[in-house]
Amino acid sequence: MNDHVVLGDRLDAYTWGHFPTGPDGPWLEPLTVLGAMAGITSRVRLSTGILIAGLRPAPVLAKSVATLDALSGGRVDLGVGVGWQREEYDAQGLDFASRGRRLDDTIAACRELWTQWPASYSSDTVSFDAVWCSPRPVQDRLPVWFAGTLNERNLRRIVDLGDGWIPIMGATSDDIRDGAERLRSATDRAVAVQATLPLVRDADRVVDLAATMAAVPGLVAAGVTNVYVNVASFARSPETAVDAITGLVDALREVSS
Repeated sequence: MNDHVVLGDRLDAYTWGHFPTGPDGPWLEPLTVLGAMAGITSRVRLSTGILIAGLRPAPVLAKSVATLDALSGGRVDLGVGVGWQREEYDAQGLDFASRGRRLDDTIAACRELWTQWPASYSSDTVSFDAVWCSPRPVQDRLPVWFAGTLNERNLRRIVDLGDGWIPIMGATSDDIRDGAERLRSATDRAVAVQATLPLVRDADRVVDLAATMAAVPGLVAAGVTNVYVNVASFARSPETAVDAITGLVDALREVSS
């Protein structure tokens, strides 16, 4: 699930192609939607990709995510990033320029709230002392994925606080390979790496699943552990979604065997 709390009309700040909606697009709140999904599923992972974590007070975010993990039996992956539109921060009286620092502090504070009783944390953007946040997540370590270009700051975030990297939209296989190698060199922990799987279409603009999945071995060789496919790109309705997802899974099993 992706995240926008509010949107202004300056969609030109989105530099990764055509923004999929207008400013009035119905962006459902991700954790709420995943809570609904948790109630009707038992095995699938529930992930945000991404949640603009710094728009939420750290104790509220820690409580919401821990609750979702408890209700789902430990199936949450929290993908986070800084966001790209100033108006989202302005609407909450937050400094857009310091959004990177706020992301760091928010996730560090959540880690404390999820693991320490009582928990204390102090920084320029988040501060609390001797508080309890219960329930804790079911998972011993709730996975946090950081999105974006793997610059030095994002590398440090992932090494210090994270468990996975979601490369910036448009990242090439070489970008991902270089980033995965840098992550392996920077930490002894296993860090997951996600990549978007480009859809290959035939002459009739129908997705060719076999050709699409042919890219998977190369991504794995580049260090990718998880592939992301936008099923909505080829399943435009609930009626076609089940067949589309089934075909996708079958094609992935075929190329993985």
